[in-house]
Amino acid sequence: MSKFIATAVIRGSHQVVNHAETSLKKAISEKGKDLKFEFPDTAFYLPFYYAITGKELKTLGDMEISLNHAKSMLSAEPDDKSWLPYLGEALDAGIATLFAEEIIEAVRYIYGEEPAKEADGFTYNGFITDTILRDLGIQLVDGRMPGFAAVLGAAKDSKEAVKVIRQLQERKILIFLAGETNGNSVTKQLRQENIDLGWETYIVPLGKDTISVIYALNWAIRSAMMFGGIKKGNYKDILKYTLDRVHAFALVLGELDDIKWTTGAGAISMGFPAISHSKVPEIKPNGVCRYEEVVWEPDIDKIVDKSIEVRGLKIEIEKIDIPVPYGPAFEGERVRKEDTYLDIGANKTMSFEYLRMKNMDDVSDGKIIIDGPKIDEKEGLYPMGILVEVAGRKMQKDFESILERKIHHFLSEAHGVFHMGQRDMNWIRISKEAYQSGFRLEHLGKILHARMHSEFPAIVDKVEVMLITDEAKAKKLLVEAQKSYKERDERVAGLTDETVDIYYSCTLCQSYAPNHVCVITPERLGLCGAYNWLDGKAAYEIDATGPNQPIKKGRIIDSVKGQWEGVNEFVYNKSNQAISVFNAYSMMDNPMTSCGCFECIIALLPEANGVMIVNRGFTDMTPCGMKFSTLAGSVGGGNQTPGFLGVGRLYLTSKKFLLADGGIKRIVWMPKELKEQLKEGIQKRAAEAGVPDLLDKIADETVGTESSAVCEFLQRVNHPALTMEPMI
Repeated sequence: MSKFIATAVIRGSHQVVNHAETSLKKAISEKGKDLKFEFPDTAFYLPFYYAITGKELKTLGDMEISLNHAKSMLSAEPDDKSWLPYLGEALDAGIATLFAEEIIEAVRYIYGEEPAKEADGFTYNGFITDTILRDLGIQLVDGRMPGFAAVLGAAKDSKEAVKVIRQLQERKILIFLAGETNGNSVTKQLRQENIDLGWETYIVPLGKDTISVIYALNWAIRSAMMFGGIKKGNYKDILKYTLDRVHAFALVLGELDDIKWTTGAGAISMGFPAISHSKVPEIKPNGVCRYEEVVWEPDIDKIVDKSIEVRGLKIEIEKIDIPVPYGPAFEGERVRKEDTYLDIGANKTMSFEYLRMKNMDDVSDGKIIIDGPKIDEKEGLYPMGILVEVAGRKMQKDFESILERKIHHFLSEAHGVFHMGQRDMNWIRISKEAYQSGFRLEHLGKILHARMHSEFPAIVDKVEVMLITDEAKAKKLLVEAQKSYKERDERVAGLTDETVDIYYSCTLCQSYAPNHVCVITPERLGLCGAYNWLDGKAAYEIDATGPNQPIKKGRIIDSVKGQWEGVNEFVYNKSNQAISVFNAYSMMDNPMTSCGCFECIIALLPEANGVMIVNRGFTDMTPCGMKFSTLAGSVGGGNQTPGFLGVGRLYLTSKKFLLADGGIKRIVWMPKELKEQLKEGIQKRAAEAGVPDLLDKIADETVGTESSAVCEFLQRVNHPALTMEPMI
């Protein structure tokens, strides 16, 4: 490492640590050492310091521990001419910087200065919650989101900034924005161009200055504990995890100052390289990181490709013959009413989408038909039906609904195309910008043709698309479509765990939680909520060597607990021999493991002889004395934790829900919003269990979030769990 860089790193670290010391002293003098603080919706206190040291910093006074630790790591003064540059000291200074930056941001939160705001009211994201990490977990592990980039500084102008960000979006990279160069920033430049910012578009502005990069770094380090099951304080394994499994890098636009250098040194310790548009000396430390840490790329058109190359990401760019950018990052874009050229559906006009299987001879691959008026010749509100016909040697009737559900994702990923809903409740908008770029109705068909082939190559051989703009013809086809929708629902509802001999595994999350194995049955979907039994079946047909493998049930060991000899053998082998016994229908006896992507957590409430359920997104306290984020820290990581269980939301209405533990009658508390979402399913199962009024007897946060209040309510309404056999 050059003396220039190492000196800048340590000089910058002293600046940040001094800043943290000044801020903390002021806060302690004005607020007191005993003032409690926690970042929003996290179980990890000050997450970076917690992960590295295992220490819980709960008060302002506790933060002095982190500050003193940071100061002790700065063994060399920045202007000491006798100092000989050494990589280890520079990296130590980088870690010290991250400790200090976390303190600075915590103090800013205490004073209401975070999330930061611009004068016009624009608000930055600020701290990234545990809930968001779990929401994005499935995309990080299934390859839809291959990595994330922290983009620092400012481009030459707003057009250049848009070019760089669009390249990252097209490559499915999650983008964090932070820091300024000469008073300007990529965030400001994108806002000048009216680019949508937020989690939906993969462009997340963290804060105004470089220090806010700590939000991305302490978010990244939490994944080692959430998904990897690594214990707090095991810093060697945690940093190795971020190097091997968290695919992040920094992309620096504009000049690098001391704060950027020292923050970058902390990121380098986590295995995250930096690619700069400004010329810098190259660092290639041996044995610290497998990548070059700081790389100069003078060509702005090549900087994204260079970043991906340096970090070693594997990215497939979808090449579709359409005149607008395409990729998952555009799925969350909204097309506002005033920016709309074509508006279809949304209960204003008839609109539906229908996919059906046909014989090979009945489908002309690549054929796109517009049946009716050319509605893309004039701006307005129109009716339309989308008919997709597929044929394939391995195509099955059961796969129709799976392929049809993908229409939403396929169309939404085109920049300037908004799609919501499915079946006969969909809504499509095409923006004026997309139209001016040359996007026409036929391009919807091109997208569906290309993506059906690329996504389902093993089962789809031919795809034909018809866009029906003649309302009378569309209404006629809608009758057939609605009949098919009903038949599909009835066919899926008829599947039970007993009527099939094969279950399916999902090991997608092993890239984050190495010992976790999801077992998907007809009556128990994957804990992320994204994969059901039919999805697993289709995925195996598509990719016989992929993460969804068939599991032969084998001999029944316990039909009530849901244990089979073949399932046990499979889980034992695929969990790196960590899990030897698995029960599908129990949370008390050898339950299924969790990775961290679960939609809901079930937790035992011994005093109520029942269970509480909390869904991801509910951030308040729960009756077990822990918030969702704290509970999730215990449940995830691929470990069996009797008394706690991560599940998909729809499992709560399954006939097999906690069958061995008492079933649906054990539910004593759940958030009101979740009760409303599952109202119909819960009422149906409760009636079958002989307690048709169960939903009204389940407490929620309006009753209370303390166990005493919940128990008092349960006694008052005579909840059935109180008279059932003890759970423990």
